[in-house]
Amino acid sequence: MKKKIIIFGATGNIGVYLTDYLLEKFDSNEYEIIAVGRRKTNFFDKRGVRYFSMDISDKAAFEALPQDNVYAAVHLANLLPARMTEDDPYEYFKVNLNGSINILEYLKKTNADRIVFTQSYADIAGHWDKEKVLRYDLPRSLKYTGDHALYSISKCAVEDIIEYYHQSFGLKNFILRLPNIYMYAPEEYYYVDGKKINISYRYIIRRAINGEPIELWGDPTRVRDMIYIKDFCQLVYKTLITDRSTGHYNAGTGVGTSMQEQIEGIIDVFSPEGKRSEIIYCPEKRNAMEYIMDISNAEEEIGYKPEYFYREYLEDYKREMNGSRFEGL
Repeated sequence: MKKKIIIFGATGNIGVYLTDYLLEKFDSNEYEIIAVGRRKTNFFDKRGVRYFSMDISDKAAFEALPQDNVYAAVHLANLLPARMTEDDPYEYFKVNLNGSINILEYLKKTNADRIVFTQSYADIAGHWDKEKVLRYDLPRSLKYTGDHALYSISKCAVEDIIEYYHQSFGLKNFILRLPNIYMYAPEEYYYVDGKKINISYRYIIRRAINGEPIELWGDPTRVRDMIYIKDFCQLVYKTLITDRSTGHYNAGTGVGTSMQEQIEGIIDVFSPEGKRSEIIYCPEKRNAMEYIMDISNAEEEIGYKPEYFYREYLEDYKREMNGSRFEGL
């Protein structure tokens, strides 16, 4: 019987990339990748992947999932502030907390080996702009205001409950702390404090494609760790094959790319020949957040090695724009 790896949240942008990545990495004679999401879709049929449409906050819905040879769950199914027009504490805890408990109870019942859970780097928001390198072992420091507060509280509660299942029932657990994950996907907007706005890097890429001027706000030397979706997928894969029983890892490259390098790279890759975008410097406008993710323990413990640094990410992003990965979703 094949070992089953279940991706909860498979219809999200990250979930689509991860499903494809794991299909390539795992031997289909030994493993079955199973997708779970809320949408009604036949998107996964062409990939030969079994798909279950369900609400993870409904405990009874888990009866429809496979009940034997469950090896692992990758838990991406969270209610995000970026998709909400207003904070709703009931919904955050219904989906993020109750849904996660249902997943954990399902894994316990089926004697699964491990869970991989994605935590937001908002769990260390109090360290932002105080420490340039965000160490993997930084203690929690939440911000209790803003549109990420309730979300972060719910995610931290889930992380603690996962640790309970690890210590009490032996469920292997791997927590991945995520900053922004860069990728091509159909959506170009998200919500901040309930307001619909452009995803900044998508907006800049669009202006470069059109050869339009691009503003560079604040200090152009400030750096950011730019992790591409396919390196994130590699990180998940490494946690699924390691013989370790637990791990807490930052998703990142360990390298900072300056705002100047970011804008110049986008112009180089996306501006049409003969119509190169001009950079308009705006030092009076707000600075970008600056951070580099410490990935040292992921490199040492599970062999994670980033493959897509900034220019590689941009070139692959451009290829994805012209592909059909999301077609039919």
